[in-house]
Amino acid sequence: MICNSRAPFAPLAPLLGAALLATCGLATASSHREAPFITTVPKVDATDFYLFRSYEGGRSDYITVVANYVPLQDAYGGPNYFAMDPNALYEIHLDNNGDAVEDISFQFRFQNKLAGGSGVTLPIGGKNVAIPLVQAGAVTGPSSPSLNLAETFTLDIKRGDRRKGSTAAVTNASGGSTSFPKPVDNIGVKTIPDYAGYAAQHIYTVNIPGCAMPAKVFVGQRQDPFAVNLGTIFDLVNAPVEVITNPALINAVPNTIADKNVTTLALEVHSSCLVKDDPVVGGWTSASLRQARLLDGSPMAGHQTAEKVGGAWTQVSRLGMPLVNEVVIGLKDKDKFNASKPHGDGQFIDYVTNPTLPALLEIALGLPGIAPTNFPRNDLVTTFLTGIAGVNQPRNVVASEMLRLNTTIPAVPFAQQNRLGIVGNILAGGNDNAGFPNGRRPKDDVVDIALVAVMGGLCVANGTTNALGFGTACNPSAVPLGATAFSLHDAVDQAVVPLLPAFPYLNTPLPGSR
Repeated sequence: MICNSRAPFAPLAPLLGAALLATCGLATASSHREAPFITTVPKVDATDFYLFRSYEGGRSDYITVVANYVPLQDAYGGPNYFAMDPNALYEIHLDNNGDAVEDISFQFRFQNKLAGGSGVTLPIGGKNVAIPLVQAGAVTGPSSPSLNLAETFTLDIKRGDRRKGSTAAVTNASGGSTSFPKPVDNIGVKTIPDYAGYAAQHIYTVNIPGCAMPAKVFVGQRQDPFAVNLGTIFDLVNAPVEVITNPALINAVPNTIADKNVTTLALEVHSSCLVKDDPVVGGWTSASLRQARLLDGSPMAGHQTAEKVGGAWTQVSRLGMPLVNEVVIGLKDKDKFNASKPHGDGQFIDYVTNPTLPALLEIALGLPGIAPTNFPRNDLVTTFLTGIAGVNQPRNVVASEMLRLNTTIPAVPFAQQNRLGIVGNILAGGNDNAGFPNGRRPKDDVVDIALVAVMGGLCVANGTTNALGFGTACNPSAVPLGATAFSLHDAVDQAVVPLLPAFPYLNTPLPGSR
């Protein structure tokens, strides 16, 4: 069952509550290794998804969409590093009419080939022998002759159903090619002395069929932009309560994954190419594999020849809002959620109506009775499953899990962004409605925002006058923590993560050698 915006939200309400609680309390990491099957295929594991109006100067009419994959990359992960899977389909989906079904999908496919077909060789004792590394010397630009492995990708736009809709190739505005070289990972400073400059050569201006304005695309390794105290949080929030309730200690804990990289699929598209009749656009990312895999015990020479794949594309990864599958969905249904689509989110109703995470948080913190009692949690449904009325709720919304962005709300320059997004805007009485849960920017501290929301902070702000439209059941009397909910945080500060001021916004990846 799927709820329409005009129907009761009771069945779906706790899904959000649990999701947010998870986000902040029990699993302050984004979607890293969140389901049993996805741990076996990390190349198709989505880690974070972002959707925001570009805040680079002169680009505010553009929408930036970022999907990160392949979690927890150690920069020294040679000799093969983290090439994307050529047997996978990576997609970014956009819903521009609120019905929880994709209207536009950007589809990425990868091709990884040895240089010259058989790779770089060296003359050894009168014989030409293939080298064991992905590079034979310094790498200076796309298609460098020193690269033993040439990574490229294609990008298609699909309008309508992701499998049955119309398909057209996105082309390089310079020359019209449909194949784009991908930068090799940041092997180290001797191989690539200026990785920032090298990566910048792989930001392409592209033409999207049906779009009058040129767009940008970048695919490559970046420093993981998410901040979290990963091990401590999963160890039943193994941190003193005094730390996570004292606003002065927001940066008291180190970011566990500050030394990790990810692989980024980034697009910057003019809003006129994405918006239809409603200014609100929803988005999520997914990855699919072929149904069948045949392993060859005697693979041929080449690159990744040990498997043959066939059959229909089968979705194995899905990510919109951060952390939903990681800490909301029960362990037995995590793979099912990764295979699901937003319009079918009603099948997870039990995790909505009977959420386990509020009880787990009380146990972990040793603080019984702190969970809000305003059931059904329509405040969270409105904020996270349908969008907030007057902010980012589509006119004819179907409640479902995805990011939603109002493309008419102005972008806010990085320095003026409130790391708490709309929650911070409420607290400060400012003018920053351009952040999570209205889309998601890299600076938005989704962990802290979600913690405030799930523990009832927005109900406190809503008050008995129903100022935010969350319903009369959402009021301060249903929130045991009261205004204290606004002080909750995970002790890791998302706002201090290094980022770039322009597309693709995520920081240069850490090198394998320092």
